[in-house]
Amino acid sequence: MKNAGAISWSEVDSREAALIARCVEGDESACADLVAAHQRTVFNLAFHLLGDRDEALDLSQEVFLRVFRTLSRFRGQSALRTWIYRIVVNQARNRQRWWRRRRRADLVSLDDHLKHCGELEATSEVLPDRLLASKETAVRIWAAMERLPFDQRTALVLREIDGLRYEEIAYSLDVAVGTVKSRLTRARQALREELLGIRS
Repeated sequence: MKNAGAISWSEVDSREAALIARCVEGDESACADLVAAHQRTVFNLAFHLLGDRDEALDLSQEVFLRVFRTLSRFRGQSALRTWIYRIVVNQARNRQRWWRRRRRADLVSLDDHLKHCGELEATSEVLPDRLLASKETAVRIWAAMERLPFDQRTALVLREIDGLRYEEIAYSLDVAVGTVKSRLTRARQALREELLGIRS
């Protein structure tokens, strides 16, 4: 294991540990509870990484199938959520490679992304011109995110959207903490340049 600040079983919530044990024993009710507890997180991460709602739904199903196939090997070396994030990232990376091999273009639909997770609700207190400017900024940010390399985009999503600690991101990506920091630095710099119109 690389420098990812592993978490011991003692740091895994006892209720969650009991749930894991029941899942491993084949308790269908426990499996349903685990899915219910993590399905929104899994879908949101898959959607942010792939940019396509249908693909994210498919990937979410694959992730939970893999979770239940490998849960017996979970040893509390991280929080369960972080372990599941690692599976999501690996599955999303595999899907990206599959797409690249088939030369699939336009991986992210900005309209779909804004519709499902970035649309701003208008209120009587928001001036139309400010609302428009906010939406345009959101479109520019997501367009810039599309152009980031997968590993940089993943690190940025895990840190800025999901709020993971550097150590959790490192575990999810199976890299050193220093690698996470350098990817985040490069991703933020690329976004900054994009938004300032520096990149051609």
